[in-house]
Amino acid sequence: MIVCGDDGLARRLASELREVYKERVTLVAPAARDTQPSLGRVPRVSVRGLLGGPGLPGARNGDAGQAVRELRVLDAAELDEGVLASAGVAGAAALALVYEDDDTNIRAALVARRLNPRLRLVIRLYNRKLGQHLEELLDQAALVAEPGIDLRELDSSTTVLSDADTAAPALAASAVAGTSKVVQADGLLLRAVERTPPGRGQVADPGLCTLALLSATTSDPAGAEGAEGTGSGEDRGPRLLPDDRAVAAATGRGIVALETVVHTDPSRPRRRSGAGALPVASLFSQRLRWSLAGMVAAVAALAVASWATTGDHPLHAAYITLLDIFAINDPAVGDPAQRQVLQILAGFVGLLLLPVLVAAALEALGAFRTATVLRRPPRGMSGHVVLLGLGKIGARVLARLRELDIPVVCVESDPQARGLALARRLRVPVVMGDVTDEGVLEAASVGRAHSLLALTSSDTTNLEAALYARAVKPDLRAVLRLYEDGFATAVYRTLRAAHPAALTRSRSVTHLAAPAFAGAMMGRRILGAIPVERRVLVFAAVEVAGHPNLEGRTIAESFRPGAWRVIALDTAAPEDRRPDLASAPGYGPPPGLGLVWKLHPGYVLRPEDRVVVAATRRGLAELLGRPGVRTPRT
Repeated sequence: MIVCGDDGLARRLASELREVYKERVTLVAPAARDTQPSLGRVPRVSVRGLLGGPGLPGARNGDAGQAVRELRVLDAAELDEGVLASAGVAGAAALALVYEDDDTNIRAALVARRLNPRLRLVIRLYNRKLGQHLEELLDQAALVAEPGIDLRELDSSTTVLSDADTAAPALAASAVAGTSKVVQADGLLLRAVERTPPGRGQVADPGLCTLALLSATTSDPAGAEGAEGTGSGEDRGPRLLPDDRAVAAATGRGIVALETVVHTDPSRPRRRSGAGALPVASLFSQRLRWSLAGMVAAVAALAVASWATTGDHPLHAAYITLLDIFAINDPAVGDPAQRQVLQILAGFVGLLLLPVLVAAALEALGAFRTATVLRRPPRGMSGHVVLLGLGKIGARVLARLRELDIPVVCVESDPQARGLALARRLRVPVVMGDVTDEGVLEAASVGRAHSLLALTSSDTTNLEAALYARAVKPDLRAVLRLYEDGFATAVYRTLRAAHPAALTRSRSVTHLAAPAFAGAMMGRRILGAIPVERRVLVFAAVEVAGHPNLEGRTIAESFRPGAWRVIALDTAAPEDRRPDLASAPGYGPPPGLGLVWKLHPGYVLRPEDRVVVAATRRGLAELLGRPGVRTPRT
């Protein structure tokens, strides 16, 4: 794996590939920018030294030699064809180009595709439309260079990502579920949650499925001498992908269960975002609706009284009553007293009805205008997410939250922010103003909110908003976007110490985007990875055809404890499937989710099926028929 970049994302990505996936990594980065997350004890190699001979300086026995086999760092001020050749792009499996400059990434991608048509390319671009055209261009270039190549079979196509797009699911999950241990699959967010050990005679809720049994020492301080872990070290450590018998027997150990992240507020009915028709509640206020209902009841009462006193047909009596109300009937001179009294009452009702009709017209006009501009937060709103900032990151997170049907109130100070158009289209309430001004967060009902997402471009603004919101509601869940990892760690520890009962998360976009880039480098079949203590579970989408451990077997027969487990089935037709299940489906709800969970154990897997599996690294290598892949050190 080769990673090329000039900021913290490159170093974070290299660490992710080395530590999570145990891949051999070459990092190409300028030495002047080597101030980001540490990569451990590895020697730095200059491009001039590499060109002088095949060997690497420092490749000797000991720690340095082991580090070289896992990671080498190339100092390169500029990325050109010579640097890519020195990094070994001709024989690499994947290349990530994560420079902040789009032009540098595009030029390097074109050169790399020419040097190695089978190379898996992952490119960081901010322009999404340009990224789609670039993917098609580079894949077409690979087909022209090698006409017989099958990119889908080799899983070596081009993937264009944006750090904003990749960080959005984790930020949304942190605000809703309180964790960033999530995997995205076909528009769904899946999280791994730790469940405490059940009591005697009880069974822990497995969620969608049980991913792992935690170490005995995590719940029992006695650990090795106590409950479950009196045997070997493997028994005391975590057990990945256990079968039902092992889960039932391990009553003293917690479990890691897989769940979907959904909004479960029963007081708020689910509805699709951006519904076309305006509801009556948004056209007319509750007070006006009651006034109109009273007027209708008064008209009906007068019509019934006219029918009863005059003996006319009911429709004629109602018609005469309406004429009296609108003052277009002849005066009832010489008519019976009952008729004269009813006409006077009808005229009085008409006087009361006129201002009500004017108010209704003004409110309806205002409702239609705000439907095309911005909505204000409704009164009494609660259980929502307050989203601060509608820039590049905030717009992506807003779209993800609305896909999950989670109520959101946005706060933005810039009237030209790129996310305002999306909020207008999705009919999301927006408060215009600076979050540091008094009364702005109160207008967003932060005191009744479920969580706060501070995603502005200023660290101090995000911190100030979180502190003020905590003063209003001490137990509010707060997620802050902070640029510097050291500052984010200090803020997290301080807020946790000051508010131990509340959930606090300080997130760096670089930190959240790195796993998605790493998954793309591993191939489109990889959906993500979730750590379980010191081990890792990998989630992948696998075509059943050609895999003897899956094809023709039932769900129960295909399950190999400790290695892999089928957790979902893609029921979409092969021609309608998206090639990358981990990619976001776009704004709004996906057109139709094809994944089915809670599979019947007797279902027989067919060659045309596609399944989602949870596996260890060793198990996934065996399942995909790659026994030569290095096994991980746990």
